[in-house]
Amino acid sequence: MTVLSPPRPAIIDRALRDARRWCAGHTIDDRPALVHAVRVAVTIGDHVPQPPPDLVAAALLHDVPDFAPATPDIYQTLAAGYRPEVPRIIAALQAEHRALDEPDPPISVNDLPVLLASTADKIVAVGSLLRRAHASGDTPGFFARRPALLALLPHFRVFQQTAHPRVPASMSARLDLTLTRLEQATATIQTASTR
Repeated sequence: MTVLSPPRPAIIDRALRDARRWCAGHTIDDRPALVHAVRVAVTIGDHVPQPPPDLVAAALLHDVPDFAPATPDIYQTLAAGYRPEVPRIIAALQAEHRALDEPDPPISVNDLPVLLASTADKIVAVGSLLRRAHASGDTPGFFARRPALLALLPHFRVFQQTAHPRVPASMSARLDLTLTRLEQATATIQTASTR
């Protein structure tokens, strides 16, 4: 049974309906965007006993600002349909995503709901990339074509180590294992790029 198994709180039902609508036709990591959103929500539920429904709703909707029509403003729409915590978490995750495109992105661990969602998002995103790399039959080549991801690997490791004392131990261990697998899969690429 997952956090999305019925019966579930009305806010999660609404978030799932909205995520289906706004994610329709969009992809993340070459997979339907809704699959990514659901996996992030389920990952939170796998590691956080009885997660707050607002956190699960935010996880389901965390990428919709990238997909929803620009007008009306998505945050106004979210504020009208959800308690304030949901758009707040989404906005913080969006800011974190944008920061990953900048040199030396900051790591903040003081906001537990955002930290939990961010950790789950990294577990799901990196895990998905690892599965796709393996399925490609050319794992080193798959990752060699993603230099931006390789450049972020040290940041993700520092994030995991910084978040470790604040997130559930099982969640930290899962991110650690996922990052270790990525480090192993990209070791030859990393070594070749430092020569």
